Amino acid sequence: MSLATATTKFVEAAGINFAFRALGPSVGTPLICLQHFTGTMDSWDPAVIDGLAKHRPVLVFDNAGVGRSEGDTPDNVEQMATDAAAFISALGFEQVDVLGFSLGGMVAQALAVHHGKLLRRIVLVGTAPRGGRERLMASLQEAFAHPDAPDPRLPLFFTDAPASWAAGIAFLKRAAVRAEDRDPESGEIVGKQHANAIITWCAASDPENATLVAIDKPVLVVSGSHDRMLPEENGMIIFRALRNAQLLFYPESGHGSLFQYPERFIGHVNQFLSE
Repeated sequence: MSLATATTKFVEAAGINFAFRALGPSVGTPLICLQHFTGTMDSWDPAVIDGLAKHRPVLVFDNAGVGRSEGDTPDNVEQMATDAAAFISALGFEQVDVLGFSLGGMVAQALAVHHGKLLRRIVLVGTAPRGGRERLMASLQEAFAHPDAPDPRLPLFFTDAPASWAAGIAFLKRAAVRAEDRDPESGEIVGKQHANAIITWCAASDPENATLVAIDKPVLVVSGSHDRMLPEENGMIIFRALRNAQLLFYPESGHGSLFQYPERFIGHVNQFLSE
């Protein structure tokens, strides 16, 4: 089974009906994937999800108010983490690994602080710490105004370097493979709530990095070398503040470095989760 063909299922938790898809073997520590700004299950790269699911159970899901999940979309990271914890617990998992991309990485950090017993290992990709630097609105404006971009995800996730741009075109083709039972695209309300969550998280004062210091789980931090949206220095801040972390910078890549280098990313994540 692949992300392109996996059946959409539903589970109720905390009064919310969550949509999710499960891939991979039925044994092993599940890897829960936490999505980016306005992203749905169909925004993931099938190459990444399918590759990770060869070795472990992998679940993608729509958090509250996104895609086909019910409920109101929160405007803050903490509530998103609470909703994600309810989803995980409703499936009967006592402990999971999490992969948080962008906004999902912020949710993963909040999960680790407030629901740490649920987590074993954490992968943070293209994200920012509380009080970190963000260029969300500026990046969105630049992406939609880009003269050569057939899709705003190209300049949002990839750089203008020929190799990166070509990788972006390939990613868009892979992400469009699922023809039926696709999630609806996120609308204005989800965009507004997610933007508020990211901006508020990064605007919060945390000079001592108390959120990161409180995380006692092993963490793999991955960043593109030229991230326009959540600049790459955020990765260094996260790495230095954590107790047990590894840091990877992928060359000539942007916010979507995991989509530019899917095979490399899968290999690094598999090695980290197997340690």
